[in-house]
Amino acid sequence: MSFVFPIIHETNDWLAIAKPQGIGMHTEGDQKGLVVLVTEQLSTELWPVHRLDKVTSGILLLAKNKTAAAYLSTLFSEHKIQKYYLALSPDKPKKKQGWIKGDMAKSRNGSWKILRSQENPAVTRFISHYDQASGSRLYLLKPTTGKTHQLRVALKSLGAPIMGDPRYGGKAADRTYLHAFALSFEDKGKRLMLTCAPQSGRWPDLPDTWAEPERCF
Repeated sequence: MSFVFPIIHETNDWLAIAKPQGIGMHTEGDQKGLVVLVTEQLSTELWPVHRLDKVTSGILLLAKNKTAAAYLSTLFSEHKIQKYYLALSPDKPKKKQGWIKGDMAKSRNGSWKILRSQENPAVTRFISHYDQASGSRLYLLKPTTGKTHQLRVALKSLGAPIMGDPRYGGKAADRTYLHAFALSFEDKGKRLMLTCAPQSGRWPDLPDTWAEPERCF
């Protein structure tokens, strides 16, 4: 199968692509990983500087050289790149906006769980919008940490697991409804807000105010 990854933004040092859901970052057996596929598409060496779960779609940065890779990796590690995600759930949450905080611990079969303790917590801020047409609630999530499966576990802890995420109790669907929607950061003195609308699935229309996610928090 041949993949063509849309380029959202490109500079001399890095590019942002739209990652489809269902493709892992790295090669697994005879299934090529995203980095290899994009490298083949563009015929140039690329360095990943962050990651998205296989089930997650959306905006992804790739560096074109080692210097840019180190720079962007540092921005991510120092939380100087703001990340915004969309998620969808048909279940009623315990609260409609606010914070989800707690340490994360391994559970069964590669899953994770969130604890009440706060020693090294995963931290997520969120708002939500109820879509009457679909009977589902749309979430705009802003993680301030980058733990494994953080957002998937966070919504499960609200009693509203992500639609199409059976690992964490989500109802069956045509895809896992988690999407990396936007990245905001400063590059060479210029503030950038990169956005990427979902390309697959049946998503409700976003509220107009979510077009600039920075203003939502």
